[in-house]
Amino acid sequence: MSHPLFSTLQLRSLLFANRIGVSPMCQYSAQDGYTNDWHLVHLGSRAQGGAGLVIVEATAVVPEGRISGGDVGLWKDEHIAGLERIVRFVHSQGTRAGIQLAHAGRKGGMAVPFGGERLLTAEEGGWQPVAPSALAFAANYAQPRALDAEGIAGVVRAYGQAAKRALAAGFDFVEIHAAHGYLLHEFYSPLTNKRTDDYGGSFENRTRLMLEVVDAVRAEWPAHLPVFVRISATDWVDGGWSADESVELARRFRERGVDLVDVSTGGLVPDARIPVGPGFQVPFAERIRKEAGIATATVGMITDPAQANAIVAEGKADLVLLAREFLRDPYWPVHAAAALGEPASWPAQYLRAAPQHSPARSAVSRPERA
Repeated sequence: MSHPLFSTLQLRSLLFANRIGVSPMCQYSAQDGYTNDWHLVHLGSRAQGGAGLVIVEATAVVPEGRISGGDVGLWKDEHIAGLERIVRFVHSQGTRAGIQLAHAGRKGGMAVPFGGERLLTAEEGGWQPVAPSALAFAANYAQPRALDAEGIAGVVRAYGQAAKRALAAGFDFVEIHAAHGYLLHEFYSPLTNKRTDDYGGSFENRTRLMLEVVDAVRAEWPAHLPVFVRISATDWVDGGWSADESVELARRFRERGVDLVDVSTGGLVPDARIPVGPGFQVPFAERIRKEAGIATATVGMITDPAQANAIVAEGKADLVLLAREFLRDPYWPVHAAAALGEPASWPAQYLRAAPQHSPARSAVSRPERA
């Protein structure tokens, strides 16, 4: 019996072996933006576990675009080699590799969270974050500097240059991070954008930077490879960004060559009341998929194989991305296949532990780069 969760997905020239992906998860373990052995093992083990795609964590396009000093970066060519090493291993497991390009906006300049939420000090290399408007995220965050026209243009250029470096590192796709209260989300939400220029006020103005970034990334990314965008489909606050606006924005993404919208929610303000529960964000992905006519991924408290399979089978999303569940179980796809009665694909080195009928995994061929 073939389950939709384990069917292939084609986006442009790229074929994904299944519909299960590793959502980008910050590890706060880089130094000066450089990846290291932790990132290789973290991402590589999930590729070993049978995921169809793995997305590298929020990767800053400029140094001041980091959430913390431990964030991965792609603002200089020297970052490429470490990421290329990760991509090579991910590909060796038959998994597609993506990277999430990000700018933290007003939520930047923080210490790594393992010791508690606090600002970096000047002695620790702290910086003043930037935002559409000079509004702090919370009392223990820095007041950001409002970007001027030159700064906005610099952000657009930085995304384009980061995409160019991602291609050099061998990634199959890029994802633009425009969710969770980071810079691009701050621009399109009326709660955080109080500007009166061409980048504030109306829907068209508030989404202008977002679409300029899409154009800049798409211009550097080959036409035969896909581009994703992650958004927060609602702020969960009256007067904030809405699901209706998300549908309209997704339509504009499609017109500009975006191939998939990775649909999350929230993160913009600390006091939003979010009705968290299993699959609570799935309806937003379903609506965007149907009304905007674009592929979607869904995230958020998806843990059970039958639950994940139903999402794809019922046309609610094209991809299911897991985060915390992959931290608990790097081999979730293999175990999900067994639970659903699918032939699980195992790494050849681990076949001695697999059921007798399980096939060995081989790498999926990669499209040629233009």
